[in-house]
Amino acid sequence: MGNLKMRPFIQKALFTLSFAISTSSTFALEIKELIVYPNKINLSHKGEEKHILVQGLMSDGSMVDLTHTAKRSFKPSGLISEKNGLLKPIKDGQTQLTFSAMGKSVVLPVESKGSSAGRKLSFIQDIVPALTRAGCNTGGCHGSSRGQDGFRLSLFGYDPDGDYFSITRESNGRRIQMAAPEKSLLLTKADGTVQHTGGDLIKKGDRSYMKLLTWLKEGAHKDPKDVAEPETLEVFPKKIILNGKDKTHKLVVRARYPDGTYRDVTDVSYFLSSNQQKVDVSPAGLIKSKQGGEAFILIRMATLTTGLPIIVIPENKSDIGKLASNNYIDTYLNAKLSKLKVKPSKLSDDKMFLRRVYLDITGQLPSEKDFHDFVKDENPHKRKIVIDQLLEKPEFIDLWALKWAELLQIRSEGNNFSYKSALLYHNWLKQELEAGTTIDVIVRNMLTSKGSTFKQPSTNYFQVERDTLKRAENVAQVFMGTRIQCAQCHNHPFDRWTQDDYYGFAAFFARIGMKRGEDPREYLIFDKTGGETKHPVKKVNMKPKFLGGETPVTKGADRRIALANWLTDTKNPYFARNLANMIWAQYMGRGIVDPVDDQRLSNPASHPDLLNEMSAKLVEYKFDFKKLVRDICNTQAYQRADVEAHNKDNDRLFAYKKPRRIKAEVLLDSIAQVTEVDSKFKGLPLGEKAINIADGTSSTYFLETFGRAKRETVCSCEVKSEPNLSQALHLLNGENTHGKVSRSKVVQTLLNEKKNFPEVLELLFIRTIARYPFEHEKKHILGLVQEDKKNEKEILNNVFWALLNSKEFIFAL
Repeated sequence: MGNLKMRPFIQKALFTLSFAISTSSTFALEIKELIVYPNKINLSHKGEEKHILVQGLMSDGSMVDLTHTAKRSFKPSGLISEKNGLLKPIKDGQTQLTFSAMGKSVVLPVESKGSSAGRKLSFIQDIVPALTRAGCNTGGCHGSSRGQDGFRLSLFGYDPDGDYFSITRESNGRRIQMAAPEKSLLLTKADGTVQHTGGDLIKKGDRSYMKLLTWLKEGAHKDPKDVAEPETLEVFPKKIILNGKDKTHKLVVRARYPDGTYRDVTDVSYFLSSNQQKVDVSPAGLIKSKQGGEAFILIRMATLTTGLPIIVIPENKSDIGKLASNNYIDTYLNAKLSKLKVKPSKLSDDKMFLRRVYLDITGQLPSEKDFHDFVKDENPHKRKIVIDQLLEKPEFIDLWALKWAELLQIRSEGNNFSYKSALLYHNWLKQELEAGTTIDVIVRNMLTSKGSTFKQPSTNYFQVERDTLKRAENVAQVFMGTRIQCAQCHNHPFDRWTQDDYYGFAAFFARIGMKRGEDPREYLIFDKTGGETKHPVKKVNMKPKFLGGETPVTKGADRRIALANWLTDTKNPYFARNLANMIWAQYMGRGIVDPVDDQRLSNPASHPDLLNEMSAKLVEYKFDFKKLVRDICNTQAYQRADVEAHNKDNDRLFAYKKPRRIKAEVLLDSIAQVTEVDSKFKGLPLGEKAINIADGTSSTYFLETFGRAKRETVCSCEVKSEPNLSQALHLLNGENTHGKVSRSKVVQTLLNEKKNFPEVLELLFIRTIARYPFEHEKKHILGLVQEDKKNEKEILNNVFWALLNSKEFIFAL
């Protein structure tokens, strides 16, 4: 029997059984496809090693690492050796490595050439990555600004020349011993032979140790100036879905070089999990699932970073069935909810929805008539209809003018930025939005504007921030959602941006000139004929370079025009994506990337496919963001109720609509609206709304207490929405609640209209929190009236005051 060939269907059945046992599954899964990564291998010198990964795509959508279990065969054999997914050359030639499992097979072409010739180790290509992998040049070790124990390395190796000097020349060269390389402090400190504050970072005899030792034995040579540095980092696979806990999956990492070649850098890469409670990752890049949920794996090799998302399908959870979908947004959200078996909350009722959508789109509460008309309307499309109606109200523009005024820091600062300039700038912005000018055009006009800050208000953009580097940082953060500040001093530790990227981008703003006009408060913005940005390490003037893009030809051309055209181009990968994320967060309470202005590799999108789709829609809509707002507000996701017990840990999945404390300006306007007692603000007529305050420094105690943005930075975090004790005390006793209720004529007017106590009570509830009083509330309050019938008005005013202090009034539920 042992010599008989196993029939395919028997082989498949046995593999299925062994797979089910090995994964502790209660049922067998089919393999839909067998994949090998990378799909082609070239081995170019003696001693080179490259990792491969064999992955099974299963019938439930999950992935299984079959690198160790799949059957393999070479044809022809004898050219390459392979063990547990690690390929090594034996002699030159071409071969095919075939993997098979469960009736599926995949072929990997492999070429070996130069197998008899070795390769000298490179300080930049081999040693710096090994030090990064070990953690020697992190901020908590020798990569800190002052170093550690007298030894300083550049953070994550952004300055290899300086690192080479520190290792080989500093301290009289005592860190290396050429006569006895194995006794070099570089090794004995790292492996713990000699006392080391950082502990045992490299094991004697492991791959990083042997690289360092070999480099020392080869003479610890410095790389030539033309040594190739990697351009990009790539990880395989691009995403991983694991079914249940305690599943493992390896990663393969490779770097691409300018000549088009690839090197396997798995063994010198650093791996970090964003959520170790869900997914762990070993120093060797082996993933292990812990519990259902999501995580993101950040991979760093020298100065390059990349990453991939991990999903773990929860065990012992039943499928949630088909979910309702109103449009493409729900389709994307439901796909992940179904994958993770998270049941969303039920839809909000009509009353809750009406109050929410009014506050979100217009910053106002629905009137009693609006409330009754909507609740009584039996049209199944009434939610869509009211959204369309609200989007056409002028208050929709007012709210977005406020949002952009915060991000653009419109605030007066004495002689540096006059109140007149702030008012002109704000009015210009609002007029552009009212006229239907799309955001891309507004941004392009701002970035290219020239002339008087009084006659051409958009030029005030450059008066707000006058520092060249800060201007570059602000443009990246506001219009691209990217914080590049870290790259000013060193390569970004958690993103792709380097110092070259930072100073190349800043060069676009190096030739902006300012001078005073006839009025001492007026400035003239113009382009200077000269002006450069110097790299602090390389000591060279940087050519203007788009972030993540090319260096444009700008000789004789306006640098700002080149930047503005690139930034707002429909093919730009950042602008539309950032705007879509910002709009989403405005209505959903958190971004798909959150914080919204921190889109970096190590802070991935919760739903990248959805964000890409909304970006594409925004381009399709020609940046008419009102259309995207309509899409969002019409979704099941936006119209859901609050958290339920079964989805309380899934706010990133938008399984429920999390209540948000109303923004300071909107809350103050809402109090004025329901009490019918007007507010007064500097420079505005009595009765004007707080959302229309142009100047960021024009504020009130109420607005400051409730977290109004000071507009001192472009960070979206300036708007505070967290409740605190000061807010509670102010609502209890402050002028804007107690005082306005005391001066309000609402209750007296209703009583004068001969409305009885229950009717007035109901109208107060509708006016403030857009619902009818519950029976127990009504019973309790009516009981108070029975005890003191002479003070109906006082009791109703007390109820009015209590409603303004309630969570239902202060929060958008």
